[in-house]
Amino acid sequence: MKKAVIACGGIQHLVAEGDEIVVNYVGDLKTVDFTPLALIEGKDTLVDGNKLSALKVSAKVVEDLKGDKVISIRYKAKKRVNTKRGHRQKLSKLSIVSIK
Repeated sequence: MKKAVIACGGIQHLVAEGDEIVVNYVGDLKTVDFTPLALIEGKDTLVDGNKLSALKVSAKVVEDLKGDKVISIRYKAKKRVNTKRGHRQKLSKLSIVSIK
């Protein structure tokens, strides 16, 4: 069984074919290709950058999601400064199609 380490949005993920991962929003793309940082096949590990540049990990976008709401509050005592803001991060759920 092949496994690969990919980087998406500054975060590294260990994936295999058929896995689903949640990453930062990738836009209106239907498929996404990644260059693996490492390839693990059984007990063999490949980390040579020249050989890995020829390989690719293909993923398709399953759905677009929104993360949990994060609330930030700014308050200063006795100054009538009180602000409250909320934010929901856009996310994409990817399904790993192939590791070649």
